[in-house]
Amino acid sequence: MFGAERTRTLLGPADPARSVAVAPPPASARDLIDRADATEPDDGRRRVRPTRRLVLTAGTLAVAAGAVAVLQPFDEHKPDSPGGPGGAVGTVLVPVAYQFDADPPAAGPQLRALASKIKDAEYDLHGGRYMYHHTKVWGDPVMTSADGRHHVAFAGESKVWQAADGTGSQINTQLEPQYPDQESRAYWQRKLGAGPAVGGNPGAMIPLPPMELTPPPADPSQLRELLQVEYGPGAASKEVSTLYARYVVPRATRAEVLRVLADVPGFRWRGRVTDRAGRAGVAVTFDDREHDQQSLLIFDPRTGELLAHELLTLAPVRISAYQLILDTTWTDRIG
Repeated sequence: MFGAERTRTLLGPADPARSVAVAPPPASARDLIDRADATEPDDGRRRVRPTRRLVLTAGTLAVAAGAVAVLQPFDEHKPDSPGGPGGAVGTVLVPVAYQFDADPPAAGPQLRALASKIKDAEYDLHGGRYMYHHTKVWGDPVMTSADGRHHVAFAGESKVWQAADGTGSQINTQLEPQYPDQESRAYWQRKLGAGPAVGGNPGAMIPLPPMELTPPPADPSQLRELLQVEYGPGAASKEVSTLYARYVVPRATRAEVLRVLADVPGFRWRGRVTDRAGRAGVAVTFDDREHDQQSLLIFDPRTGELLAHELLTLAPVRISAYQLILDTTWTDRIG
């Protein structure tokens, strides 16, 4: 298997991620091996089918009208229970309708209107040496049983303090996994019984190495290039997610991001939604029917900040990779 640096060297200037700073992974190699071992079927042959890996996140869960999707804790003894301390470990994804579910309008006019009226975020009024991000991730990775019927999406939480030269620290926490249905949950609960423990115990502080971090441009042409809009809404969604999870994006750039996305054909306006942390937002989506997946971006309607990004498999099983950005700010302190 090629290492990351060797692969980047071979690709050279053709590498679309050549300027991307890569933080330490949320799970160690040992954890990934343990997870893979948990997929061992009875015939002794290991089969793992991960989905596309995204850096994603989540928080306090809410079931509300207009929400895109929620995670509902599942209690084996009370299938309709909202869960609680006595509920079983793991959550089941329950899709909830968008405000505009059928025949959503094009997103361009709404995104331009939003760009024209956004206000300062709290961090616009502060400064500091470090960019701080608190994120949670579902769907990192997703594994499927040998028969293709049962799925599990692992989850993690990260807190990152990073200076302009790339140095800083990061804390990763493994969280309870997500399941697309009750049957998958029961299957993987049995399989992962002897696997790595989960439940929110934070890991050690990880030092971050020096690396070049170039602030995002506010110039429209440079921003369009950075967001790779020439490759379509799917690529632009992923790049917007990366941008907000890595940088403290100033107001002028946030507004320009919305204007750039408004010019990308394919985004549809979904209106008011609630993210997995229970925060009210407005959403756009892109349905990639060729690959049976949907990209979702949720923005703060007041500040234009990105709250969440989801890559949802449309068929045959609705399971997602979901990034939730819980906090972003400038600070002079780590920890």
